[in-house]
Amino acid sequence: MTAPTCNDDETLILASIDRFLEREVAPHAHELEATDTYPQAIVEQMKELGLFGATIDPEYGGLGLPAVTYAKIVERVSAVWMSVSGIFNSHLIMAAAVQRFGSEAQKRHYLPRFARGELRGGIALTEPDCGTDLQAIRTTAIRDGDDYVVNGTKTWISNSIQGQILAVLVKTDTKAQPPRRGMSLLLVEKGPGFEVSRKLEKIGYKGIDSGELVFNDCRVPADNLIGGQEGRGLNQILAGLELGRINVAARGVGIARACLDESVAYSQIRKTFGKPICEHQSIQIKLAEMATRLEAARLLTDAAARAYDAGQRCDMEAGMAKLFATETAIHNSLEAMRIHGAYGYSKEFNIERYYRDAPLLAIGEGTNELQRIIIAKQLVERNPA
Repeated sequence: MTAPTCNDDETLILASIDRFLEREVAPHAHELEATDTYPQAIVEQMKELGLFGATIDPEYGGLGLPAVTYAKIVERVSAVWMSVSGIFNSHLIMAAAVQRFGSEAQKRHYLPRFARGELRGGIALTEPDCGTDLQAIRTTAIRDGDDYVVNGTKTWISNSIQGQILAVLVKTDTKAQPPRRGMSLLLVEKGPGFEVSRKLEKIGYKGIDSGELVFNDCRVPADNLIGGQEGRGLNQILAGLELGRINVAARGVGIARACLDESVAYSQIRKTFGKPICEHQSIQIKLAEMATRLEAARLLTDAAARAYDAGQRCDMEAGMAKLFATETAIHNSLEAMRIHGAYGYSKEFNIERYYRDAPLLAIGEGTNELQRIIIAKQLVERNPA
């Protein structure tokens, strides 16, 4: 199966991404993934392509791509090696928070460096006792003169080991009720009091670093408070997660497409009972289901991206896309393994990697259980009786 056709404005960008993936990623993905090695050379190529500034305004040195084009890039990257997309996705969520809510001084200081990839990072939300329920975070940032003093622990943070800066969700008022009124978003660069305590081992999503962080009296300039006003952090990061969920949906589309592509090809080569297995009805049913789910997932992702580009509230659309596309990735990865048989279970081939990577998508950027709740609440809110 091939990716959907693009308009003329996207053609050159997507063609350059395809060449990059073919030359720089595909030949090395299997080995780097198997050894859980950070793809530094690939990162350098991504800098040259401008991927770290993909959605940053040209005024600040970025490409200023719409979410629709960005989602197509993510789909392509994820179909080759999903981990690579995570390196620039978390970074761009951080950048989006600065671009949408930061002061002009913050934008001028940080966004050009983000766009060039010289200062890379992500978002630090999750804590050992807090994932989906962000209002339960315990990391604090207490004002002390011209600084905030940060204390707490964050875990499962992408780009925290190889990156240099994070947008950290903290509590600047521990007594605020409801708790969200006391939550703020703070840009924290690595330095004294910022320790990466360990690298977390995972069954999939290899290559990209996932770390646990400890902040121990880490002093951060008060000027690094995004937007300059306390108590707005939760709303700021939730707005950024709309783009993050579109990204995760696009990753699901990419994995689902890779599973289908390889299954269609393999089913025409592998023979049983004297004919290619693609002629067996049971395999045909699997391929048809995989292809239909893939197309539906792609359309949902595109619809969410278009709503985002139009400036509309799109938490329901992004939630639908994320929910369906990631479940499709899981479904297609399992069906691909069944179609490939023992070869699908072998580490010599890509299918087992898709099978290990896909479940993360149902957990990350808000679990799929949470997406169902968001969708239902939005349905009621938008359609009052």
